[in-house]
Amino acid sequence: MMEIYIGVDVGGTTVKGIALNGAGEVLAENAVDTVIGEGFADCIDALIEKLVRLSGGVYSDVKGVGIGCPGIIDSANGTVVYAANLLLDNYPLGKLLKSKSGLDVKIVNDANAAALGEARFGAGKEYSDSVLITLGTGVGGGIVIGGKLFEGYKSAGAEIGHMVIERGGDRCTCGRRGCFEAYCSARALTKRTRDAMEDDTASEMWKTYSYDSCNGATAFEYMDTDRTARKVAEWYIDRLACGVINLCNIFRPQAVMLGGGVAAQGSRLTAPLQKAVDKEIFGGSDYAPVKVVCASLGAKAGVYGAAALFLK
Repeated sequence: MMEIYIGVDVGGTTVKGIALNGAGEVLAENAVDTVIGEGFADCIDALIEKLVRLSGGVYSDVKGVGIGCPGIIDSANGTVVYAANLLLDNYPLGKLLKSKSGLDVKIVNDANAAALGEARFGAGKEYSDSVLITLGTGVGGGIVIGGKLFEGYKSAGAEIGHMVIERGGDRCTCGRRGCFEAYCSARALTKRTRDAMEDDTASEMWKTYSYDSCNGATAFEYMDTDRTARKVAEWYIDRLACGVINLCNIFRPQAVMLGGGVAAQGSRLTAPLQKAVDKEIFGGSDYAPVKVVCASLGAKAGVYGAAALFLK
């Protein structure tokens, strides 16, 4: 008998989906445009239908549909409590899809789904305990303990980006000051780079970049040849290390995985972070070392993790 496990990753413009067999092999992939508001469940239902058809199976072969969705998610009840960009408020997505398709549905926050995807299929597949930190427009991620997602009370926990690393520091988009996100997002890194370029009009970064075109990679691109760029990169790595070590001390995972756009720097990030973790982690690194690595699944982590909500 055929087994199909469907994973869905919801984005602001596109909903991506994947169908896996029981061995975790890809049977089909597809995507649909995101429908904002009350028609949201319909677009996911249409994607499910496409994935079942493309996989060569029938609905009775589907063991479950996992969904990673942005916003506050009540995973126990399959409800999107609040997702501003999707215009959803206490939206019973799980029940709606169950009534439309007859399939079992599980929903988690999209960052948690990505963490589970990396843990099961990506850079964390050798470990039972891992943390994913995504360094993009914001700072997000998820925590896997004993092979299972840690979501906290009412699925509202694991908000990695809103751990404070500098009390009374820069204001975060959440309203607090000093959050990990306020210092280690790509947006924060870009702002720091722009400020540094304005202060040093002789910086080599001006040779390639303008104030508007500089980004989260600019300082790292020039850090080996330009003192100002190096200072920015070192400032960023220092703040990132603070957050990473805090997470290591709380959860003591076997691995911390870095994803998102800034993680494209690879060993420029992982090497100094590994050194900082080994030096500063509580109790030292000999007994329970933590490996710092780059995530490997990229944009597909969410769909794989969503499918893994059912795939054992």
